[in-house]
Amino acid sequence: MAMMRLRREDPRVVGTFRLHRRLGAGGMGVVYLGADKRGQRVALKVIRPELAEDQEFRSRFAREVSAARRIRGGCTARLVAADLEAERPWFATQYVPGPSLHDKVAENGTLSAAEVASIGAALAEGLVAVHEAGVVHRDLKPSNILLSPKGPRIIDFGIAWATGASTLTHVGTAVGSPGFLAPEQVRGAAVTPATDVFAFGATLAYAATADSPFGQGSSEVMLYRVVHEEPDLAGVPDALAPLVYACLAKDPEERPSTAQLAERLAEIAAREARGIAAPRREGLPKAAGPRPERPTGRRAEEYAQQHTERRPAGGPTNGRTAGTGAATSGGRTTNPRTPAPRSGAGRTPTRTAAGRRPAPSSKRRLLRQRVFVFVIVTLLAAICIAALQGCHSLTHALSTPRPPAPITASHPSGPAAPTRN
Repeated sequence: MAMMRLRREDPRVVGTFRLHRRLGAGGMGVVYLGADKRGQRVALKVIRPELAEDQEFRSRFAREVSAARRIRGGCTARLVAADLEAERPWFATQYVPGPSLHDKVAENGTLSAAEVASIGAALAEGLVAVHEAGVVHRDLKPSNILLSPKGPRIIDFGIAWATGASTLTHVGTAVGSPGFLAPEQVRGAAVTPATDVFAFGATLAYAATADSPFGQGSSEVMLYRVVHEEPDLAGVPDALAPLVYACLAKDPEERPSTAQLAERLAEIAAREARGIAAPRREGLPKAAGPRPERPTGRRAEEYAQQHTERRPAGGPTNGRTAGTGAATSGGRTTNPRTPAPRSGAGRTPTRTAAGRRPAPSSKRRLLRQRVFVFVIVTLLAAICIAALQGCHSLTHALSTPRPPAPITASHPSGPAAPTRN
């Protein structure tokens, strides 16, 4: 796990905790590794000095603390202490060792169907606890999931909000991460637990493919795809694809509940571990098939400009950075390893009728078969033409009459004697 030394401007003591290392930094604050007098390690987040006097940021920070206090169970990092009235508000949560799901996939590659299903089942159970507390995370994504030795943990409730609240901090600004936002978040509609289910499905797709189901691109293009296009599930294992596709339904009412997800993913994980293919459930749609070419120009940008606020050049797309090994909201370490799209920036791969890319070996085999058939047909046609030409020449030769030979008289005794009158 990457840790950085404290900088000159960093505090050495906050509350009753002594700080030892930097874990990350983001749009809201800096996260430190600290410990109390008993040696208990914590991830302690402190709001940036320039934001500490901003009431909006203080309110957002207070929401994160409030959400962390309301959630029970082992699915999140436990809140240890907080001080919202300090000159620089801070709070400390239990330190969670282990990489984020984003870093795990970026460093080691995609996960197997059994691994994805196992992690997904635990996360779904965690979301049940989150939603029972009346909280919607609103920014569930691979960098906000830590893979601890005791199971995955959901972190970063910095933009969490009560069920039914609007997704916008103010008109024209979508809060969250493009590619993992639900369509209702892009439109500015009310969030519900189904909003987290959409992000959950996109997160499972990332774990299985190392890419967002809506590809790569600018924030505007990504938001357009989320609202108007079907997800690309090429590469998602067959056992998981129908369930992931159901999570990514455009209509929140059509998505499964977190309790259903936990039950079905647990079944899939058990079957995959034993090497048994899971039967297809009734009512779950098949994986998405081919879709029209994705817009990457003015049409996508014009739509996104109507619904989102353009960010300043050089700034983060959502004021947040990817995190590793700590429970943070804006304070997460930056991971420069962004996985490249599987089929180019536009991601419009050729697929079969089943909605999946044909294997390269199948393509080569099909090409060889076509060449072989073409050569055979060509040879047969040439032989037939030659045979027809030969038959025509023979018929013409037999039907043509020959001229008769000239008749000449010969006299062995010489010239004839003259006749007498």
